[in-house]
Amino acid sequence: MSAPTNAQFLSNCTVDSLDQAALALQKGALIAFPTETVYGLGADAVSSKAVARIYEVKGRPSDHPLIVHIPSLDSLDIWTSDLPVYAISLARDFWPGPMTMVLPRSDVAKDFITGGQDTVGLRVPAHPLALGLLNSFKKIGGLGIAAPSANRFGQVSPTTAQAVEEEIGQYLMPTDFILDGGPALVGVESTIIDCTQPSPRILRLGAITKEMIETSSGLKVTDNEANDVRVSGSLEKHYSPKAKVILDALAESGEGFLALSFIPTPRGAIRLASPSSVDEYARTLYSALRAADAQGIAQIAVIPPEGDGLALAIRDRLLRASRGRDSQ
Repeated sequence: MSAPTNAQFLSNCTVDSLDQAALALQKGALIAFPTETVYGLGADAVSSKAVARIYEVKGRPSDHPLIVHIPSLDSLDIWTSDLPVYAISLARDFWPGPMTMVLPRSDVAKDFITGGQDTVGLRVPAHPLALGLLNSFKKIGGLGIAAPSANRFGQVSPTTAQAVEEEIGQYLMPTDFILDGGPALVGVESTIIDCTQPSPRILRLGAITKEMIETSSGLKVTDNEANDVRVSGSLEKHYSPKAKVILDALAESGEGFLALSFIPTPRGAIRLASPSSVDEYARTLYSALRAADAQGIAQIAVIPPEGDGLALAIRDRLLRASRGRDSQ
């Protein structure tokens, strides 16, 4: 059982409460809020002190860059010094939505956001509460909200406000907020696209697929062979529950089991989720992994979905989860 949260938990978010949360951001508070992918832990993206608290709460290495959430593509010019034509096409087609673009940073994007790199990750989330918070923050002069996933570093991303509370509530302060916007609709983190080169390059798989990027940009996506840009979720070990994750295996009695619904549950295994589609698999993935830990299950057998697109992103997350957690 996790310790109770110290933050203010808001389950009925009104315009007034979003304005209140925006004012708290301006004063240096942290706001956990829903996006369509997972829940984020947000701070004023131009405040080094507030952003430092994100790293402290998450236990995150300081050289790992943060994604800056902005209210619309109109804010791109604030944060980037160069905007290729194909990046504008991507923004028009997929924002608001589960896509992050890595672009050359402007002077506004400081080292404490970029991890000392010359690039900055930017995204416009699709969740109405996230957009409401961003627009409330913009009204009082806010330029953007830095927000990684609202979990301890390397562990399973939260897709509900309750999961945020269980994961990091004890590390928050009474001036912080957790905004409840219901379960995340996508369930895995945004696609990260490097837009600093003549052609786009996928740095992290997500719901915006290679085919979608190529159709929008009119360009071929280049291979991500060089590990030269640090981005969220790119470590070999990540998204990991306490339980050991075994891929492409049937569970033994007493073990957890996760697979599409047409695959029967082995005798004695504990079914963690029975998604009927790839989309539902993504939505339920992290809650299933969390459920295993909540039940004290030591090992989870997983049969990942086959195919391209979102299925590739799910397999990416499960492969990293299967490598276990680093000691912290």
